[in-house]
Amino acid sequence: MRKFSSYGPVDTDLYYHVPRKALIERARTQLLGENPVKTGHYITIWAPRQAGKTWIMNQVLWDLAKDGRFDVLKLELESLKMIEDTDRIASNIAGKIIGYLDLRDITVRNLEEFEGLFKKGILTKPLILILDEFDALTKDAIAGLAGVFRNIHNIRQKDPNPSGEKEYLLHSVALIGVRSVLGIGNMRGSPFNVQRSVHIPNLTAEESEQMFRWYESESGQKIGKEVTDRIFLETRGQPGLTSWLGELLTETYPVERAEPVTMEHFRYVYKRAIQALPNVNIISKANQEPCRDTVLQLFKTDKRIVFKYDNRRLNFLYMNGVIDIEETEDELYVRFSSPFVQKRLFNFFSDELFPETGKLYEPFEDISDTITPDSLNIRNLMRRHETHIKRNREWLLRDAPRRKDLRIYEAVYHFNLYRYLCDFLGTKNTRVYPEFPTGNGKVDLIIEYAGQIYAIEVKSYTNEAGYREGLIQAAEYGEEMTVSEVWLVLFVEYVDEKNREKYERDYLDEDTGVTVKPVFVETGN
Repeated sequence: MRKFSSYGPVDTDLYYHVPRKALIERARTQLLGENPVKTGHYITIWAPRQAGKTWIMNQVLWDLAKDGRFDVLKLELESLKMIEDTDRIASNIAGKIIGYLDLRDITVRNLEEFEGLFKKGILTKPLILILDEFDALTKDAIAGLAGVFRNIHNIRQKDPNPSGEKEYLLHSVALIGVRSVLGIGNMRGSPFNVQRSVHIPNLTAEESEQMFRWYESESGQKIGKEVTDRIFLETRGQPGLTSWLGELLTETYPVERAEPVTMEHFRYVYKRAIQALPNVNIISKANQEPCRDTVLQLFKTDKRIVFKYDNRRLNFLYMNGVIDIEETEDELYVRFSSPFVQKRLFNFFSDELFPETGKLYEPFEDISDTITPDSLNIRNLMRRHETHIKRNREWLLRDAPRRKDLRIYEAVYHFNLYRYLCDFLGTKNTRVYPEFPTGNGKVDLIIEYAGQIYAIEVKSYTNEAGYREGLIQAAEYGEEMTVSEVWLVLFVEYVDEKNREKYERDYLDEDTGVTVKPVFVETGN
């Protein structure tokens, strides 16, 4: 029977996969052209890492190779990423084409000669060329090669002859890579019509479900619908992560085939995926400067970040699967690519910035105002946290990352609260974990203690309008969690007792029936 695999292009005979026939047909049609006698399109195939670009185009390649009217080549360019000289790169690519097509007595030494390789008389029939990992090349090489393809494309468009009789026989080109690198949205950098690009989206909920039902039918092992729904929620259908979790559930940490895969098993596996198993690429990309500051800004809860293609940091993070684009009616915003990625980064930064939280209370201190054998007092717990920050600020926040105005990033306080709660409650048979329901910076902390669930929504106080909006959002969140009350923890630089009394009043939301309990934590930033 098949297995799950997240390691490069999937062998469909060995691994579970989603056929994605419509996507494959779309790419095939664009390369052939609506009327193949005339010409195909010069297109870009774009998506973040591990989205299935290469696999999709392999299917297209094998299908097109059956059409005897064309030569079809797919070249892998990642091995050229260490070469700086554009002429060497052009010569290397030309050498691959010459070798595969068995062209005689042809030598290409530089970019200028590269264009001539595609003329009628050199090629014997129209060529469909697919270049994988095109974005691995240097910027100069990308620009130079794109310029050659653009020129050939323009000449072919004006040439009235059938495809096989045109001056140039480069019927179509597909450049596989990441949208930002290929210059989409940038007229100076893009060689092709923007509408002729093919984006490889994440799996839909139905496609993700299809893979696990396929496993279920082959193995005989049941997988609960709540498990497959949760996998899609946590990965947002990212193909690599979806298959990886499938592998962890069915191979790395399997249960007996006679037993169904339940949410209890999923939680066991997911905890290890978040805490115990390496995901070096995501961490290394997000933690390197100057992208680290950008990632910390993404944890802001009061203002969303607009996505712009010409922002190099955002492009880099998108290319490496850290962030994704969320489109509204009038704007493009940045969001984390999935809750899994956001949790992974939240845990990483929490541990990196606060490996130690120091002494939380004295050995014989009475803490019964905060914790008893059967309940927690969240308001008093937040008061203790506030006191802890003020008392230990000098060493606790000495190395905290700061914005250009030298103010500490908002996210730092969220990381610190999480670490504080874990340490304060860690020996009390308590579970503390973060949730990220929207992917755009919003942080919720869940405490499970003595059979009760305490839901805490974390925000920064900016103004009264934001405060009122936060109350409503917290109530909606409580309704989703099916809890009757939610704590809204608001970080603020300073708050006097008069405003504490005014704003720390319980709010009963009439629409949801959820009570929101606001509490301030003063940071003195």
